[in-house]
Amino acid sequence: MNSNLETTTSTDGTTIAFERTGGGASVILIGGAFNDRTTVAGLAAMLAPRAAAVTYDRRGRGQSGPSTDYTVEREIEDLQALIGAVGAPVSLFGHSSGAVLALEAAARGLSVRKLALYEPTYIVADSRRRPAPDFGQRLGTLVADGRQGDAAALFLVEAVGLPAEMVEGMQGSEMWPFFVGLASSLPFDAAVCGPGMELPAERLASIRVPTLVLNGGNTPPWLAASSRAVAQIIPGAAHRVVEGQDHGVLQQPDALRDVLVEFLN
Repeated sequence: MNSNLETTTSTDGTTIAFERTGGGASVILIGGAFNDRTTVAGLAAMLAPRAAAVTYDRRGRGQSGPSTDYTVEREIEDLQALIGAVGAPVSLFGHSSGAVLALEAAARGLSVRKLALYEPTYIVADSRRRPAPDFGQRLGTLVADGRQGDAAALFLVEAVGLPAEMVEGMQGSEMWPFFVGLASSLPFDAAVCGPGMELPAERLASIRVPTLVLNGGNTPPWLAASSRAVAQIIPGAAHRVVEGQDHGVLQQPDALRDVLVEFLN
């Protein structure tokens, strides 16, 4: 186990594992589906000279405990425990469904100083086809049956919106075992985003935290539309386009350096 690993305990007794890099004001980095604390480590290293970057394993991932009775509220409680461990207030950076979780935390009044979001995964209007109404149920059944590979494929097609042929090609890639290894937590991401991945306009409009919403210049149009919509709904929020990037920006964290450092400081 990493010697820098720390833990805190959520309200329901679940252990949440985290690491801190750097010093200064804390910013908690929240990954989305198919992410654990390792996938945001590059972003943490980039921010570390100017902030205390906190990476953590969301419940059901990495070194954090499992969750047999999952609700979105439990993930909010995990963040509340993490904020208590590192010291409030904190800034939050969320990527993908992690951005949706960050928004839910801010809307529920957690001690958040600033909110930075990269491509929150809402489907705005008819920007793309929505997951089927029984998507969450089918996903949960696959996971419960031990069919993690099928669960990963289903999520990529219906939640991410990738063509089935592309997903079939991904199954032979070096990254596929990593995806399968995190598939048990995919129902949590589906629950965070909600049925149909609807944008909860009224809830987001209640947020009173300085907010920056980002999307890549090369990202799918539905994600760009979601980012613009979130920025329009939250009072005073700013929207920026990170040219040359797509949804996989965590693999190129330096692309976020200038815009995040300016906002968080």
